[in-house]
Amino acid sequence: MGEHYRQLVEHLNEIYHINRATSLLRWDQQVSMPPGGAHARAGVIATLSRLEHERFTSPQTADLLAAAQAELNGAAYDSDEASMLRVVGQDYDRATRLPAELVADYAEATASAHKIWTHARQTNDFAAFEPALERIVDLALRRADQWGYTDHPYDALMQQYERGMTTARVRELFDGHKPQLVALIAAIKDSGVTVSDAILRQRFPIDQQNTVALKIVEAFGYDFKRGRQDVAVHPFAMRFSRGDARITTRFTEDYLPPALFGTFHEGGHAMYEQGISETIDGTMIGCGASLGMHESQSRLWENLVGRSRGFWGWALPQLQAAFPDQLGSVDLETFYRAINAVQPSYIRVEADEATYNLHIMLRFELESDLVAGKLKVADLPREWNARFEAYFGMTPPTDTVGVLQDVHWSSGLIGYFPTYALGNLLSVQFYNEAIKAHPTIPAEIAAGKFDTLLNWLCVHIYQHGRKFTAQELTERITGGAIRSEDYIQYLQTKFGDLYNL
Repeated sequence: MGEHYRQLVEHLNEIYHINRATSLLRWDQQVSMPPGGAHARAGVIATLSRLEHERFTSPQTADLLAAAQAELNGAAYDSDEASMLRVVGQDYDRATRLPAELVADYAEATASAHKIWTHARQTNDFAAFEPALERIVDLALRRADQWGYTDHPYDALMQQYERGMTTARVRELFDGHKPQLVALIAAIKDSGVTVSDAILRQRFPIDQQNTVALKIVEAFGYDFKRGRQDVAVHPFAMRFSRGDARITTRFTEDYLPPALFGTFHEGGHAMYEQGISETIDGTMIGCGASLGMHESQSRLWENLVGRSRGFWGWALPQLQAAFPDQLGSVDLETFYRAINAVQPSYIRVEADEATYNLHIMLRFELESDLVAGKLKVADLPREWNARFEAYFGMTPPTDTVGVLQDVHWSSGLIGYFPTYALGNLLSVQFYNEAIKAHPTIPAEIAAGKFDTLLNWLCVHIYQHGRKFTAQELTERITGGAIRSEDYIQYLQTKFGDLYNL
């Protein structure tokens, strides 16, 4: 390590520490902060965000970056050092396009909006949330203008979450598999096969739900010495280092799947962060490559593992031991079919695999129309319901289970939603590659052994952090680009079996 590079890393570490302190405040805001602290917390977060931005965009960063680049000229593309300079250089270019005042305003607006959204969701009152969302959309557009774009303002916003992805490419991927999804759902509906999930809709005491979910996610490989679980209005995972990657969930006492599969999902996110290489931990490249890559891991553990028949051959006895009255007499096939029943849901996080991506397509369309000026915030409830009816054949009875259900807009995460669907596509591509390398993985999962899969993911994905984009990692792992064909084949095979298609 050269002297100039060492000085750059030390400088960036201070900025990184401010960022992690801000994240800790946001975690506390959603998990344990009393409601009365919202106003003061928004001010603290705004101040720290402005300080982080000013420190990162200072001339000192530019000077240290230039000196380190000259010092390490010719370093291997895959090396930690070259990757750090490449990624930080990209971050610096984007950050210097934003005025510090805009950064602080955005941080304060989103911190303030969370409490407003939480109350509006609880009371089914979109009008109460509307002014806060209008401000966030306006600030998002101002950020997009500052960053710059060629074809669509949504392109600039997506770069925060999925480097290199464009609105046009997302549309291409979505249009490439939406007809097959619609056809599959129609075939399931016309199959005449009824799959009941009634066994999942009983009273399941929350303490037992929590105990069994944590036991299973620990078996997956989530290290509770480097993590913890808490409760939040909307489940999320958050990392502070590879030694502190936390998850949250929410419980429904009369419906088992949300907390159970939500824990699997968030555990997948956290295991990704726990698998970051120690050599880049605590640096600006020491976190997941993108949110699409992150979703590929949460959905892989939630669905490809957690909703597989083989997995429940091992896990169902544990669930039956926790809930003997509710599930003690249920056979494996009945349970497997129940957790994979296809039925349209108002709630995205409770959607089955066949319909999930349609939820994302709806949100993507709304967001891209919002930032393009084709849709006003005030029109969102009406437009949400109309498009939901067109996609799913039913209209949300309340805004609470409709336009207000997700935390993302109150958090300013406009441009985030497409990464969920990209993650679904990638989850199958990566899982297929893991099985090619280790054909015994399905049998190991059926025996409650997950380390072969986890180790493969650590080697090929987790350890690299942000060194490569999602597109680069996909090319390295699969030899090709992100695509929808694998995902559709997986769905057609799985649900063809379940519904005799």
